[in-house]
Amino acid sequence: MNKTQIIDAVSSYANLNGAQSSRTVNAIIKAIQDKLAEGESVNLIGFGSFEVKPRAERVGRNPKTGEPITLPAGKKVSFKASKFFRDQLG
Repeated sequence: MNKTQIIDAVSSYANLNGAQSSRTVNAIIKAIQDKLAEGESVNLIGFGSFEVKPRAERVGRNPKTGEPITLPAGKKVSFKASKFFRDQLG
């Protein structure tokens, strides 16, 4: 499912027109991005939680040459599904 399909689903579930659904989905994504950028976690009860975690410096490989290269430390976004959501998946 891509963003357009999510907007269509929101439109159907919430009985909104396409423009309203698009603004809603975009606002939700922006709110999540902003809080994660501030270093906060985002918890959606019944769905899961997003969290920014540090990523250590590591050794990777240049895909063209196969030579080892050092990948710098950084941050990554982690998602953990809630127990309720995992149970729904079976």
